[in-house]
Amino acid sequence: MKSKRVKIFAGKVDKNKNYSLDEAVALIKEVSVVKFDEAVDLCVNLNVNPRRAEQNIRSTFVLPNGNGKTKKIAVIAKGDKLVEAKDAGADFCDEDLIEKIAGGWMAFDVLIATPDMMKDLSKIAKILGPRGLMPNPKSGTVTLDLKKAVSEIKSGKVEFRVDSYGIIHLNVGKISFDKDKLLENIKAFISTLIKIKPSTVKGVFIKSAYLTSTMGPGIKLDTIELVNK
Repeated sequence: MKSKRVKIFAGKVDKNKNYSLDEAVALIKEVSVVKFDEAVDLCVNLNVNPRRAEQNIRSTFVLPNGNGKTKKIAVIAKGDKLVEAKDAGADFCDEDLIEKIAGGWMAFDVLIATPDMMKDLSKIAKILGPRGLMPNPKSGTVTLDLKKAVSEIKSGKVEFRVDSYGIIHLNVGKISFDKDKLLENIKAFISTLIKIKPSTVKGVFIKSAYLTSTMGPGIKLDTIELVNK
């Protein structure tokens, strides 16, 4: 027997329709019937081969309106750089962070390190790597400009990467966001994605895209309309 929630989805979401972005955002908010503030996610299937280095897309960008998540930032550095990180708003920037992490402490969402500290991070690489927390120059988390790195993350900077199936999943906000804020976040991401399209990709770049919420249905987007927004 179908639940009340599933019946609502079935009555309002046409699985065979390609929705415009405006329609999809309005619909994802309309069919939200749970009592908590659901996350809104964008799933984009790309015409890439992740096994080819130049098509293994990984990058960062700043969501104009953030995604509704407050990230705890830890910084591994020395001397004046620790002061810079603390002044910029880092949540954790003690000199003994490596030892704390080695001991099992993981009360942070993002780890930033200065280049000179990377050799010392080798002892906890096996802890950080599987969790996706190892600092990386490509994601801007290995840097001397700690003020910029911390402020960008606090302002809504997110990292995205294609998985082994050629799909990118990105949290673009919350159901409680105004429609215009969700639209702005999604348009900004798609624009960024198109700009970094690998030159070796021929033909259609975005094969399909879906908008969904934590407990909601997948709403298929009109990719032609999406890339021309």
